[in-house]
Amino acid sequence: MSALRPSARGGLRLSRLGLRLAGSRRFQLIAERVPFLRHIGRREGDELFDIVAGFVHSQVLFALVELRVLHMVADGPQPVPVLAAKAGLPVERMQLLLQGGAALKLLRRLRDGRFDLAVRGAAFLAVPGLESMVGHHGVLYRDLADPVAFLRGETEPELARFWPYVFGAAGATDPEVTAKYSRLMTESQGLVAEDALRLVDLMGVRRLMDVGGGTGAFLAAVGRAYPLMELMLFDLPVVVEAAPARLNAAGLAGRFSVHGGSFRDDPLPVGADAISLVRVLFDHSDETVKLLLARVREALPPEGRVIIAEAMSGGATPHRETDTYMAFYTAAMGTGRTRSAAEIAQLLTQQGFAGVKIFPGFRPYVTSAVTAVRPSDAS
Repeated sequence: MSALRPSARGGLRLSRLGLRLAGSRRFQLIAERVPFLRHIGRREGDELFDIVAGFVHSQVLFALVELRVLHMVADGPQPVPVLAAKAGLPVERMQLLLQGGAALKLLRRLRDGRFDLAVRGAAFLAVPGLESMVGHHGVLYRDLADPVAFLRGETEPELARFWPYVFGAAGATDPEVTAKYSRLMTESQGLVAEDALRLVDLMGVRRLMDVGGGTGAFLAAVGRAYPLMELMLFDLPVVVEAAPARLNAAGLAGRFSVHGGSFRDDPLPVGADAISLVRVLFDHSDETVKLLLARVREALPPEGRVIIAEAMSGGATPHRETDTYMAFYTAAMGTGRTRSAAEIAQLLTQQGFAGVKIFPGFRPYVTSAVTAVRPSDAS
């Protein structure tokens, strides 16, 4: 404490005093009689209970998605018995679910007792990939059923088996698992591409290679935004099989090439003056990321750019979504880690990149971005 400046010491003392008061039941009862303090106390109480009840909230959403209730009322309000019959639930249980959905503002309860879609529910249905993500949560919830055992490393998370490709080229051989992975990634890639292309200007890029690009969802978005750009896709052979059909359907015939391989075992194809890594780094350990970035640097020409886009930790300022949901999800995968932009910048610098730029995301839980360049030989 003696090393702290007086202002810092004073701030810490005030902070500790605030914590002692907040933790005093006697002070809480006194604060209930003071309008200003009562407002603060009740707001904090509401937010605290929101954390306590968060699992139930997400399970209500999960049930609404699994039973397609939001779709049932998308064209207009429906009576509870009708919705119960469609979903195969007892009327009283459907009422329970609908009340919960209305409390979460996904549904609206009308005066006559029918339920309709609310603005938040309509927005949910419009977000690409969001339903698939929620439908996939059953795996994550099982992995976190005993969070203490999970944190101690005493469990075997299912997510590590759902994403077999992260263990190397030999992992992604099950067509059913690969199809499920590709579908989930493709459906959720729309928002990532939208935000990434708002964050990073690709004007001047002649040829972009998307490494780990799945079936080409991100490249399809890039191709629409930059009609003159040539495109390259690199991913595991079993993953990229469906890419030509997707890219041709997107109107990109004659503008793309597809390359199958594993960056662990194979050098990356050359010829691109920019390489994108979209939601790739957080799948892997630091050692694997270092290998990948080294391969990227080798494949780029001098002054070539690397673009990294994914949800990132808040680092020194923890972020509600990325330092909870994304951080625990990538930990459950067994090989991944949600990093801050500063950590990614450091990894890039260690692998010989320069000119690192950080672009905080509009929606950090969707993506932020970091770019860097391979220095010229002269530098």
